Amino acid sequence: MEFQDTKQVGSWGERLAQKYLEENGYTILETNWHCSHKEIDIIAQKESMVVFIEVKTRTTTFMKPVDAVTIQKQKLLLSAANYYIKLKKMDCNVRFDIISIVARKGEYTIEHIENAFYSKIR
Repeated sequence: MEFQDTKQVGSWGERLAQKYLEENGYTILETNWHCSHKEIDIIAQKESMVVFIEVKTRTTTFMKPVDAVTIQKQKLLLSAANYYIKLKKMDCNVRFDIISIVARKGEYTIEHIENAFYSKIR
């Protein structure tokens, strides 16, 4: 695993997260879904639950990937998710997850944090 820049690291991590989700029974509805200046990395569904997923990938252990999902980032995700639900006219259960990936020395670990944060979807 040699990466040229952080964008390449992020793209690799998102592809890995999609594969992980599909292997665990999720259906991928959208990837890199944009709404104005907001982006949702992965929107997936498992049974009656629609899951909005932020993927964070790191190649160092300086900071846990999950720590990069700040309150501000959570607010952006919530806003984008609200818009998505309204746009698609969905009536469903919603959850916000984080997939944290650390890649070092040719190996990687994936941590899937379900219900990483919560806010009421309107």
